[in-house]
Amino acid sequence: MFFRNLVGRVIILNILLLTIGIGALTLFYIRREQGHLISSTVESADLLLSTVERSIFNSMRIGNSEDVQAILEMVGRSHHLARVRIFHPGGTILKSAHRQEIGSQVDPNDLALFLNGRTEGVFKVDGEDVLGMIKPIVSDERCYLCHGVGRKVIGVLNLNFSLDDTTRRLRESSQFFMLSTAALILLLSGGISLILLRFVKRPIQEMAEKMERVEEGDFSVRLIPRSTDEMGSLARSFNSMVDNLEGARKELEQCHFRQMERADRLASIGEMATGIAHEIKNPLAGIGGAISVLADDFDPADERRQIIGEVLEQIARLDKTATDLLYFGKPGTPEFAYADINALVKKTLFFIAQHPEAKNIHRVKELTRDLPAVWVDEKQIQQVLFNVTINAIQSMKDGGTLSVFTDALFHDGVELVRVLIADSGGGIAEEELENIFIPFHTTKTQGTGLGLPICRRLLEQHGGAIRVESRLGEGTTFTIELPVLDGGTAGRNEESRAQI
Repeated sequence: MFFRNLVGRVIILNILLLTIGIGALTLFYIRREQGHLISSTVESADLLLSTVERSIFNSMRIGNSEDVQAILEMVGRSHHLARVRIFHPGGTILKSAHRQEIGSQVDPNDLALFLNGRTEGVFKVDGEDVLGMIKPIVSDERCYLCHGVGRKVIGVLNLNFSLDDTTRRLRESSQFFMLSTAALILLLSGGISLILLRFVKRPIQEMAEKMERVEEGDFSVRLIPRSTDEMGSLARSFNSMVDNLEGARKELEQCHFRQMERADRLASIGEMATGIAHEIKNPLAGIGGAISVLADDFDPADERRQIIGEVLEQIARLDKTATDLLYFGKPGTPEFAYADINALVKKTLFFIAQHPEAKNIHRVKELTRDLPAVWVDEKQIQQVLFNVTINAIQSMKDGGTLSVFTDALFHDGVELVRVLIADSGGGIAEEELENIFIPFHTTKTQGTGLGLPICRRLLEQHGGAIRVESRLGEGTTFTIELPVLDGGTAGRNEESRAQI
């Protein structure tokens, strides 16, 4: 379990790094100390070897071989020296501090040093580590009387310097360094562990517990920043996040409450609109019929006939309002089929061209080819296109440009077909943009304020959406988006909406 948490892994990693780093440094110092001790031993042995050589050479020069033996025995009393001797280049011991060796063969390791041209080497003799050193004794003109004319090796001075003391010092030094290393690693590891547990693990655990409470919906929890370091900054950021979440939750609750109010209001409006429309349409039909009969009794030139025509026009307007109320309160069930959105746009523009208000309007049409077919009710979508386009034309009373574009795009992994309808009219004020989809909100003297709400309701029924962008003096652009669905998906979506 310890290895599964972050702090545990950091502690283990620190201990490993400390062990590797300090261990490598300790090994380096041990090797360095070993080299220094060996070098010191070699220097001492070399000095001793040179001294013995000079003494022996002086004794041999005067032909006093007994002094040579005495010198070897005296030097051989040192506990640092295991062997002191002179052997023939062939390997036979000529003189030795241990007389019993004289005449025997020298140790193969010492002979190998001479034969290989080396002056020193470390090897074992009788289970003991020794530093073997040799120095050839070369004759000169002072030796010609006894050893003949010419320079030659007349003997090899050999010292075996015991390394027991050096080995002991190396062992003690190594033990000291190893114990110091272990103590230092334990001390540093313990200190780092305490620091991580105190200043990292504990704040993280506290934060994790508080986050669980936030996840359960308790937004009253807060962390107390105990320092000005990164952990303190993290605690302050956590508190800020919880504050934002709490504010977002309250805002979401308010938004949900407003949506519920809007849904209730729309439901009430729908029921009321349906009832009012039924109550109004039938009397209007009777009134219109009666006035039409009365109009036949007047002469065409009679001024009263013109008044009756205006009355009939207002009756027709009321009838259209009642029809819109009926449709808004209870729109018809869509009859889905595959449709080409470009074909619907072309048909809509054809009808718009016949409208009296479209005479001074320049039309721009850019339709993307090979758009995927959409699964929609053609009549309802054409009604949406017609209403939005009529609004665009009516916003350009003094003429302008009507632009219609189509294309396809992907949004959140869903393929959409998009229709953009733009005008170059006076635009809509920013505060009005939020209200144009509210039922009965209108800026026109002849409008009912139900056209755009009906458009949005129809598009939502198809799984689509409608958006608007506008700036005063620059015009308005409506964006209509419809998802590209297969028949089965659309049918299931419609069934789910019907159940709701």
